[in-house]
This record gives sequence, structure tokens and C-alpha cells, in this order.
Amino acid sequence: MINIGQINKLKIIKKISYKYILDGGELGDIILADKSLPGKYKPGDELEVFIYKDRESVITATLDRPAVFPGEAGLLKVVAVNTSGAFLDWGLSNDLFVPFSEQKKEMKDGRSYVVYIIFNKEKGNIIGTTKIEKYLNKRDHSFSEGEKVNLLIYDTTEMGYKAIINNTYTGVLYKNEIFKPVNTGLKMTGYIKKIREDRKIDLCLEKPGFTKVASISDKILIFLKQNKGLLDITDKSDPQEIYNLFGVSKSTYKKALGTLYKKNIIEMDDKSIRLIK
Repeated sequence: MINIGQINKLKIIKKISYKYILDGGELGDIILADKSLPGKYKPGDELEVFIYKDRESVITATLDRPAVFPGEAGLLKVVAVNTSGAFLDWGLSNDLFVPFSEQKKEMKDGRSYVVYIIFNKEKGNIIGTTKIEKYLNKRDHSFSEGEKVNLLIYDTTEMGYKAIINNTYTGVLYKNEIFKPVNTGLKMTGYIKKIREDRKIDLCLEKPGFTKVASISDKILIFLKQNKGLLDITDKSDPQEIYNLFGVSKSTYKKALGTLYKKNIIEMDDKSIRLIK
């Protein structure tokens, strides 16, 4: 069975001029018409090709690979806009079409957007959308709190940033918990911080729980031992200073200090942390 929008292994039937004709099974002959094709192929050879419909809705094969496959999201650049929608460069000779009905905000030529790729089974074509939640959040998820996940930042809110989780669901990173540059299209590793009663997800960039605090406590101790037992960044310090030195949020840093203080390993005031000898 041939799957449009996926990589398929098809056999060459014959060559006509610069075109190879592939056996598409129930779909009939499929043309492989890449502009530059190696001449080494011959009838009977099997090729791994990406199958899609071109601008004339003809099923076509290519040896190229799209930057983003159906069921995935990625940052793509608009290369043209007409009265029907926008066309984005996704690595193939035929640009990816995003109709106006699938644009959350009207796309502008030359700008880049995070787009989710859809395979329309009824029409058999592939389109893009910026209405991410419409397609991802309609299904349930099986994430657990503390789970490590892959994130793709796709939008901003007053609270922070919206991120796609493992290409399957969306969640929110809160501004007051982020201490590194974040922008639309950025891919990063994160964690499931909280799953709310409505199944919506809060995210964080640090592993939540005691394990994270313990590892930061170790870093603080190492720093103190290497700096004559003194540290001038306290729980009152600027969050960015804390992140620059230890790579964690202020709340995590305070928890680590509290752990060390309770164990009578450090003493502290508003100006410094001191290692108790």
C-alpha cells in the first residue's frame, strides 16, 4: 500500500527522457521528476521516495525529504502569498500550502512561522496550519508529571510561551520560571511540571522534585569549596545572576540553600553564603 505523505519504497518500471516511472500499485504509475537525478538507476531498482500531490494534484515522488513530515511541526519560511493562502519552503520543489482558513494570524511573505503539517485523508493532500491546538489538543495524552519531553516553542502569551510537546500536545512555560533566551521556533528539552484537572499541561525547563534540588546543592558545595567557602549570591539575589552561575531558577536555588542550611552545612545572611568548617 502506498502512503501519501510518507517515505515509500517503489520499483522503477521504466525511464522516459529525464523522468523515471515508478510502480505505484493501486495508485498507478507515479512520476519521479526531480530536476537532477543520477543516471545510475535502471528498471527494477527500488527507490525510497517521499510521495505527495503537486500543485496540479498529481501524485508525485521525490528523492528529497521535507523539512517537516505530516504529524510534525517546524519553523518554516513563507516564500509567497496569494489570494488563497501562503506558500512555505519545506525543502521540496513544491512549496507547502497553508490556506487562509488554517492561519491563526495572516501570514506575511518573508516571515517564518511554526507550522503543523496535516495529511488530509479525504483529499489526499498535505497542507500546513498554525492553528496548533485545533489538531493536537483534541486528543488525550498520557504524559506524567516529571517526565522529560521535547519542546518546540510556537507562540507567546501574557503568561509565557506555548510549546508543542513531542509533536502530540501543547503546554505552557511561564515567564517567571525561564532564565534563558526563548523565542518562537526554538527546540529544547523540558519537563512536565503539572497536569491540571482539565488535562492542560504546565511545563518547566528544570527537572522538578528533590533530585534537581540535590544536584544543585552539590554544585553549591563545590563552588564554596573552590572559593574559600564564600558565595555572594544569596536567596535575595537577582534571578538572572542565579541562573547565570548555576543554571536554575531562583525557587530551585532557594530550596537547595534550605537543604544545606537545615543540614548545618552552610550559614547565610542577605549578603553571602558561607561554608561551615
